[in-house]
Amino acid sequence: MTDDLKPDGELLVQLVIMKMPFGKYKDRLLCDLPVSYLEWFQREGFPKGKLGMLLQTMYEIKINGIEDLLRPLKNMR
Repeated sequence: MTDDLKPDGELLVQLVIMKMPFGKYKDRLLCDLPVSYLEWFQREGFPKGKLGMLLQTMYEIKINGIEDLLRPLKNMR
């Protein structure tokens, strides 16, 4: 696997430690956001910056059914 295709470990860690800073799911870990909420952002537009990138990454993880990728990181917390 080339470096371009490897998951960014730090980005994945952020998904299991960072909390949603606003909205209906404020203070919920990004990795625990329901897919319906992430689908809403997909339709309406993700926020700018790091948060938007993380939410979009979480959306892709959930719709592709690869949430197990985060399990070891969640267990380390």
